[in-house]
Amino acid sequence: MSFYEELVTQTQMNYSRYYPVYASGSTPYQLTDKKPLPYGEQIDRLVQEVKEADCVVVGGASGLSAAGGGDFYYEDNDSYRKYFRPFAEKYHFKGAFAGMMHPWETREEYWGYLATFLHTTQTAPLRDPYLDLDVLLKGKDFFVLTTNQDTQFVKLYPENKVAEIQGDHRFFQCAACCTDDTWDAVKPVAEMMDAMGDGTKIPTELIPRCPHCGGEAFPWVRGYGNFLQGAKYEEQYEKISRYVLEHKDSKILFLELGVGRLTPMFIQEPFWNLTLSFPHARYIAINDKYNFLPKQLEDRGMAIVADIAQVLRDARDTMESGDNNQ
Repeated sequence: MSFYEELVTQTQMNYSRYYPVYASGSTPYQLTDKKPLPYGEQIDRLVQEVKEADCVVVGGASGLSAAGGGDFYYEDNDSYRKYFRPFAEKYHFKGAFAGMMHPWETREEYWGYLATFLHTTQTAPLRDPYLDLDVLLKGKDFFVLTTNQDTQFVKLYPENKVAEIQGDHRFFQCAACCTDDTWDAVKPVAEMMDAMGDGTKIPTELIPRCPHCGGEAFPWVRGYGNFLQGAKYEEQYEKISRYVLEHKDSKILFLELGVGRLTPMFIQEPFWNLTLSFPHARYIAINDKYNFLPKQLEDRGMAIVADIAQVLRDARDTMESGDNNQ
C-alpha cells in the first residue's frame, strides 16, 4: 500500500469510529476559535501563500465543479434539466445521482441514463473555477489530487500531474472485475447518445460489454458498482504519494477546494495530517459551507468560507493585478 493510500485508510477508520459526528455535518477534531480575517485580507493571503510556496498540492473535490456549474448531481435545477430533460420529465428525479439509484425496468433505459450522465461530463467545457485556478498556479511546481470523476482536471493538465483516486468517466471496466483492464468509454458513449436521440433508451446491441468475459461493462468509478481497484487505481495513489514524499521538506502548500462531509478521508484529513507532519507545510481550505480549521493548524493554515468560484476569480484578479504592478 502506497504512502497516501495508507493515510486514507487511517482516516477511513476514524470516519467509521466517529460516523455520527460526520453524518451530522461536523468533525471530531477540535477546531480553532480564532476569528477569521476579513474576506479581502483572506484573498491577499491566499495569493501570497501561493506565491511563496515552493510547490502546491491541490485537492479538488465536488464543490469545485459545482461552483462552476456542475451542480446537477443533487437537485432538479436548470443544469439538471439542460442535460437530463427527458429523464427529468419522465421520472422527476431530484438530480443526476437519484437516477443512478433508480430500479430501471430495462438495461437499455438504464444505459440510456448512464450514457447521458457520462456524456454530460465527458463533453463539458472547462469550468471557470478551473481556469482561474490555472492562472493562480501558473509557473508553480504543483500536483492535483481529485475525487472528482468528471474529467475537468485531465482536460487541463497532463495525466502525470493529476491523481484521480475515485475513477474517471472516460473509462469502462468489467462490472464483475473479471480483468484488471480498463478501456475507452468516450466513443461508445457518443454512439449510445447518437442512437438514443431524444429518447431514453439505447439499442440492446450498444450495451457495452467486457471484451474478456462478455458481461456488462461499468464506468471506472467508485460509488455505484464494483469499483476496480487494480493497476490503474494503484497508479493514482502512487503518483500523489511520490509527489508529496519528494517535496516533504519543501515549502509546500496544501490547497483544499470544495470537500464535503461525505468524503473527508480522501483529501481533507490527509492534508491536515501532512501539514502537521511536514516541517514547512501550509494549508488553505476554500469551502462555501464549512469553516473547518483544526486548532493545531491555526498558525499554519486558513479556511475561507465563501463561494469557491468567487474566491478563485478574486484571487486570480489579485494575482494578475500584482503581476502587472511588478
